[in-house]
Amino acid sequence: MTIADTPRLGNVAEPLHDDEIHVWKLDYQRAEGRRPLIRLLARYLAIDPSAVELREGDHGRPALAAIHVDALDFNWSHSGDHALIAVARGITPGVDIERQRPRPKALEIAQRFFSDDEIAVLASAAPERRGGVFLDIWTAKEALLKAHGHGLSFGLDRLSVVGDDALIQLRRFDGEDVGGWQLQPLALGQAFVGALAWRGEARRIRLRALASAV
Repeated sequence: MTIADTPRLGNVAEPLHDDEIHVWKLDYQRAEGRRPLIRLLARYLAIDPSAVELREGDHGRPALAAIHVDALDFNWSHSGDHALIAVARGITPGVDIERQRPRPKALEIAQRFFSDDEIAVLASAAPERRGGVFLDIWTAKEALLKAHGHGLSFGLDRLSVVGDDALIQLRRFDGEDVGGWQLQPLALGQAFVGALAWRGEARRIRLRALASAV
């Protein structure tokens, strides 16, 4: 798979091809709710934002309502004042973004929720790097579980994204064929960590920054 960056855009300027995933990074304020997401989806659907209808999945994941059947699928995540939105056709993407900040209880949290090999990697990390390693693991696991459809309720310890070499790579996923999954860390700058996951063949990832007004 390849990742292509483009300059900051004011609108959605290019079509979404079947072998691509578009990932948008944007400024976000919690008071906006889903409005930025709906505006972006409206551009892809070529309709007015007021005509976009969403439904809630079994585990709270938002999706397009049946009136938009087979149009596209999406996922989004927000942390602090930024958000990520992933849009694709024919697959269910999962995406996660987390802001970098000190996490003095990273190992304690991992010991409660992570797999044994992930805990070992985190425990061996230098204290000053531990927070970053924790977020690399966390965002990868959350992106995978969102693409899986069950979210965190599936159990963070039921999949592992590190092995002996400590690289972020899907190694175990209970009930799933690991070879049928794709996991891609996203380069979001020093302030944020992100990951994208989906079940299916490798695709081209187009990572872009979205201007505040879509």
